[in-house]
Amino acid sequence: MTKLAGQVALVTGASRGIGRAIALALADDGAHVAVNYRSRVDEAQAVVEEIEKAGGKAVALAADVADPEQAGTLVERARAELGGLHILVNNAGITRDGLIYTMAPADWLEVMRVNFGGVFNCTQAVMGHFMAERAGAIINISSVMGERAWTGESAYAASKGAINAFTRNCALELARFKVRVNAVLPGFVPTDLVGGLLARDGGKAIKRRIPLREFATPEQVARVVAFVAGPDAEYMTGELLRVDGGAAAVLGTGRPD
Repeated sequence: MTKLAGQVALVTGASRGIGRAIALALADDGAHVAVNYRSRVDEAQAVVEEIEKAGGKAVALAADVADPEQAGTLVERARAELGGLHILVNNAGITRDGLIYTMAPADWLEVMRVNFGGVFNCTQAVMGHFMAERAGAIINISSVMGERAWTGESAYAASKGAINAFTRNCALELARFKVRVNAVLPGFVPTDLVGGLLARDGGKAIKRRIPLREFATPEQVARVVAFVAGPDAEYMTGELLRVDGGAAAVLGTGRPD
């Protein structure tokens, strides 16, 4: 497919998991892709090589997006090395599982710094370019946990709730410049990030609470991101799109026994 031909995309946290799948999906649709990573250089380079092997163009760029200066440099390097920037996917994220009363301040602060701070920093760094060009798409990878409670995930959920609110406010600010801002909210995806939630019984108890009775795959999430980034979604902005098998419609609070 070539819906994104001539477009350049920057995907943060793209060396593995959902970020990797997003980078590959955007490249499959014709975009040139900047594959951001913080420390996993070998994995990031493997993503680049996979894109190039399929006939695409990509580059691996190191940066800690929680650092405003590094985020700004990342955006400028992506523009310089790939000839512009049209799509930003804010995907980088971490989690620190734990109950509120036992959580160290440093842990929840780090989750907010990376998950929300990274979104803010990269968005702020790219806004001027998108506003000047009166075009661009920003997709923030949030989570259904930003809308639902889950025992032991307070810091992660709070960071994703912040992303949801930021997405709508940013969409409002940028709409007059024809820049679209949306968020994709995955449900449970079997990646390293949620491994602790699935360890006890392979996630069987959680699956029973999902109407489609399956976890999402990174590729399923990535295809939604590619759609939102492309021309078929040109009239969508300020939206929070769930990719969760219907879980948000029925999930209550807490962790299943």
